[in-house]
Amino acid sequence: MGIVVLTMKASVIEMFLVLLVTGIHSNKEMTKKVKKPKFNVPQINCDVKAGKIINPEFFVKCPAGCQDPKYHVYGTAVYASYSSVCAAAVHRGVLDNSGGKILVQKVAGQSGYRGSYSNGVQSLSLPRWRESFIVSEGKPQKGVTYPSALTYSSPKSPVAKAGETTKAYQKPSVPATTVPPVTLMQVPGTTPAETTHTTLPRPSPSAGSPTSSPRPLPAGHRSQELDLWSSITSTSSQSSPRTNPGETDLWKPGSVLLDAGFVPKEELSTQSLEPVSQGDPNCRVDLSFLIDGSTSIGKRRFRIQKQFLVDVAQALDIGPAGPLMGVVQYGDNPATQFNLKTHMNSRDVKAAIEKITQRGGLSNVGRAISSVTKSFFSKANGNRGSAPNVAVVMVDGWPTDKVEEASRVARESGINIFFVTIEGATETEKQYMMEPNFANKAVCRTNGFYSLSVQSWFSLHKSMQPLVKRVCDTERLACSKTCLNSADIGFVIDGSSSVGTGNFRTVLQFVANLSKEFEISDTDTRIGAVQYTYEQRLEFGFEAYSTKPDILNAIKRVGYWSGGTSTGAAINYALEQLFQKSKPNKRKLMILITDGKSYDDIRIPAMAAHHKGVITYAIGVAWAAQDELEVIATHPAKDHAFFVDEFDNLYKSVPKVIQNICTEFNSQPRN
Repeated sequence: MGIVVLTMKASVIEMFLVLLVTGIHSNKEMTKKVKKPKFNVPQINCDVKAGKIINPEFFVKCPAGCQDPKYHVYGTAVYASYSSVCAAAVHRGVLDNSGGKILVQKVAGQSGYRGSYSNGVQSLSLPRWRESFIVSEGKPQKGVTYPSALTYSSPKSPVAKAGETTKAYQKPSVPATTVPPVTLMQVPGTTPAETTHTTLPRPSPSAGSPTSSPRPLPAGHRSQELDLWSSITSTSSQSSPRTNPGETDLWKPGSVLLDAGFVPKEELSTQSLEPVSQGDPNCRVDLSFLIDGSTSIGKRRFRIQKQFLVDVAQALDIGPAGPLMGVVQYGDNPATQFNLKTHMNSRDVKAAIEKITQRGGLSNVGRAISSVTKSFFSKANGNRGSAPNVAVVMVDGWPTDKVEEASRVARESGINIFFVTIEGATETEKQYMMEPNFANKAVCRTNGFYSLSVQSWFSLHKSMQPLVKRVCDTERLACSKTCLNSADIGFVIDGSSSVGTGNFRTVLQFVANLSKEFEISDTDTRIGAVQYTYEQRLEFGFEAYSTKPDILNAIKRVGYWSGGTSTGAAINYALEQLFQKSKPNKRKLMILITDGKSYDDIRIPAMAAHHKGVITYAIGVAWAAQDELEVIATHPAKDHAFFVDEFDNLYKSVPKVIQNICTEFNSQPRN
């Protein structure tokens, strides 16, 4: 019996020792694991905005495909926290479109964010935002702990994958400190006396959501997604005295809520929850898209065309201070889908484009261009006057009518015509075209800048950025300059004794009638005037007046001088006192009106004017010498020299002078 007991005791002791050794070994393994924790970089989606993440500094892993225009970015180098984190990294050049790991650091809000195009991403401009961030390729620093799980401002975290490590915000405990509790709750049932509530922005959609960007609901509107909207309720409570006077606050509700994207109560009335861009001021154009709605394009290609327009609208950053956009669909006849003043931001333009339905019919591009020239770019339709007019024509294959004459009229009206031709005619198909080489006959210039040829509808998206860049290059929009808005015009008026007071007033009325035909401003056509006898007098220079009413009043105030007729000296004086101060990019026009033969030589001064690029028109009345008019006038004299037998007939020559000025301007080479 004793032997059995001893044997049992030995077995128990042996088992105890085995368990003890096993426990010690497990402890060592656990200690080893604790000492060397593995850092897991959190993964996020392309649509996650920096403002939704509370952490001030963190590493994240971005997926591929964040270069897509639907992921909005605001700013350059320093980005508003309303921006997509990953799209901002692509814009900055930290990532390419294949994705990867980046370091994100929160910084203070900016008073303004400048949009730019970089690395295939068009960032947008923004007047101001409460928080910013920067992105870099930085490596983890020694001694710095980065979160392996991100803290989001919403209970519903926009995770990249199911089961990803993320957490909603939880208030850390602070020893011996009582802080007012912050409750996230729905709006109904609260009263102003009980709560102070602030509406939150809607969280970004989770992966797999078809919606690319959130839109706030109208005030007072409720939806089935109400659980995504919440309000902050701060309930006052007394703070107990601190047990440690030297202790600092580890957490402040206000600062965390601001970082999370919450809007303080005092800012609610002045700051929109979603930023509304005023548009890119570096791309201030009035833009009309003429889209192909013909039957031959088919439904699938029509949808691709609409998506292209949506991408362009988002890349342009539409707004009252930047580009405005309207759409005309053509088939048998053109129809305006919406004009320049209908929508004032890219989001609304996108929604309007998505509602467009195909009209069908032929592909009458020429008829559509004529319609746009006549009515689209009118003040009633939102044309701003000071912004260049641009028409982008989308063509599937080739037009079914002629475009050359309609396009010429459009160009002469100041419209910059671009052509995007998709799947153009092959060599064997060109025999069926009504107008071969139609694009070059239509566009503003034939230097290739205004034409885009796309081989397939499925590669159309690749032309989006090149088109946006060209449309926004206002310095190269040559057709914005017309015969009526691009000149410095100097009138040289004979005030000699032979004219007489009554006839001099008739001459001034002729000058006024000509001036009325031009678009006058400090950036458009400018007017100056010189009166001469034996001597010369500058009545007003190009910089004196910048509006048409002021110019007409200045002409009325010119007083009759009386004296001899020194036309040669007057030309020299005008070159020095007027055209010496002409702008380099302006056409220089001199319109000289005289009623007699000059007392001095006019040949050398006339040659000097021609040599300096001043286009001279000579208007002779009554006793003016025809041979002198032809010497003064720019070659060919038949287009620049005019003669009327009486002062009262001067008004009849106004249309002919204007016509010749415009014909000469429009006959310039288009290359």
